[in-house]
Amino acid sequence: MPSVEHGSRLPCGDRELDLSSAHVMGILNVTPDSFSDGGHFVHAGQAMRHVEQMIADGATLIDVGGESTRPGAATVSPEQELDRVIPVVEAIRQRFDTIVSVDTSTPQVMSAAAAAGAGLINDVRALRRPGALRAAASTGLPVCLMHMQGSPQDMQQAPQYESIIDEVSAFLVERVAVCAQAGIPADRLLLDPGFGFGKTLEHNFQLFAGMQRLLSLGCPLLVGVSRKSMIGQLLDRPVDQRLAGGLALAVLAVRSGARIIRVHDVAQTVDAIRMTEAVMTAGRENVG
Repeated sequence: MPSVEHGSRLPCGDRELDLSSAHVMGILNVTPDSFSDGGHFVHAGQAMRHVEQMIADGATLIDVGGESTRPGAATVSPEQELDRVIPVVEAIRQRFDTIVSVDTSTPQVMSAAAAAGAGLINDVRALRRPGALRAAASTGLPVCLMHMQGSPQDMQQAPQYESIIDEVSAFLVERVAVCAQAGIPADRLLLDPGFGFGKTLEHNFQLFAGMQRLLSLGCPLLVGVSRKSMIGQLLDRPVDQRLAGGLALAVLAVRSGARIIRVHDVAQTVDAIRMTEAVMTAGRENVG
């Protein structure tokens, strides 16, 4: 398959995302138990203030999640997730001019979020829950498919790969094909390598080093490594001291072709990406 072309555009509901440059996706967890900011934004006022700040800092997408997917996280009922997510999606759309992404694997949430004005479905389970494929297709929205070995409850117990880049690539190829059969074409798909989801520290860095190979799958890449344990383990840093490591990985991801970087620390990441792209642009001009 051809690589992603510069200048490609992704329709996101009533908005459009220009993928000729990289974008920062701000994380909004409306959960009590997320690994980094659980419980911080469960109240509407807190959530809206945080969204306002992230947009002011340069985020072009806001990713709303109502189910924690940290290792060992408890499952959430569809009703709980709907109660957490949909009012927030509605409030963001009423107050802000931004693309709202919904971090969900639940078919009912996908449908309700689309009706509430969401522009993107971000599914860590790659539409493998029963009914998710049909629900996502019926919304007409773009979908981000992520690789995960196992489930959040058991994914970090004993992940194993013979060749992680080959296996992640094969999984994503299969999911792209399944989506095509369900009526979701490749030009409505994003791909996420799934750092930290069923992968050891070594797996994560091997995958990061080979990530550029995933561009050959023909879909834009979304990368989320913000504050993750791969930073903490290597640098021996607690969650609130992982910014520098996260910025380094964001820069490397953009240089490897990633188009969306999903982060907690928006302002700092936007600055890092702008500097990176300025150097990359100068390099292309010099070659030309």
